[in-house]
Amino acid sequence: MRRFIDRASRYVVLLAASISFLILFAIAFFIIARGLPAIQEIGLVEFVTGTVWRPGQGQYGILPMIVGSVAATFGSLILAIPMGLGCAILLAEIAGRRARRFLRPVVELLVGIPSVVYGLVGMVLLVPLVRNLGGNGYSVLAASIVLMAMILPTITSISEDAIRAVPRAYREASLAMGATQWQTIRHVLLPAARSGIGASIVLGMGRAVGETMAMIMVIGNSIKFPTSPLDSARTLTGNIALEINYASGLHEDALFATGIILLVFIIILNTISFFALRRSRAQNIA
Repeated sequence: MRRFIDRASRYVVLLAASISFLILFAIAFFIIARGLPAIQEIGLVEFVTGTVWRPGQGQYGILPMIVGSVAATFGSLILAIPMGLGCAILLAEIAGRRARRFLRPVVELLVGIPSVVYGLVGMVLLVPLVRNLGGNGYSVLAASIVLMAMILPTITSISEDAIRAVPRAYREASLAMGATQWQTIRHVLLPAARSGIGASIVLGMGRAVGETMAMIMVIGNSIKFPTSPLDSARTLTGNIALEINYASGLHEDALFATGIILLVFIIILNTISFFALRRSRAQNIA
């Protein structure tokens, strides 16, 4: 009976993994099949580097949306990396057991909040504050702050795990040589955990690139190049969500082609994260 249960469990796990892979493959195949004709008709270079998006006039350039996505993503990383790394250091090395029991669930709770709630809070509370700095408030800055709150748990959790995975002997050797706790953290633990920390940043970047609803609510959705953090912009994901309901023909195919660009970008980020995590595990084992 035990052998039967063990064998059945293996088949169930294999079946679940196979179904997950097939679903992912089907999604990718569908997006590529729908978007490839638009890339062939418009031209990949013109599609990616074009600066005008006017589907009614046959102009399909997504460069302003690429710039908007990159600006919001890197703006959020500039804000989230110091905070996430600081939280990870606090949870892994400084906070006591009681404080850690309270702070870790609070950080993890941020993951479960729906993106529309982040967008609503940003639209009601954050946008009016940004409006005092200039513009109408719906801006790259507002989007970056909202994204920062959304990717903060990812960076914090994975960075904390990477810091905790550093062998205890590293800490003891550093302290035995007369280094302070902060010197040990800065010169020993963080360099030893840099691969895991880098992977957390890449995963956070992937979350920021793929965010849609919150960005629609706070970034302004203007199809133009943002010249400052107070300017409105539009992201690639936001462009798809805003126009897919009424798009048809080449316009609809162009939106699927935008999905191909996003898919390739996410694959690159996940590949970088995979190799960074594997390198971190190899260093810890060594």
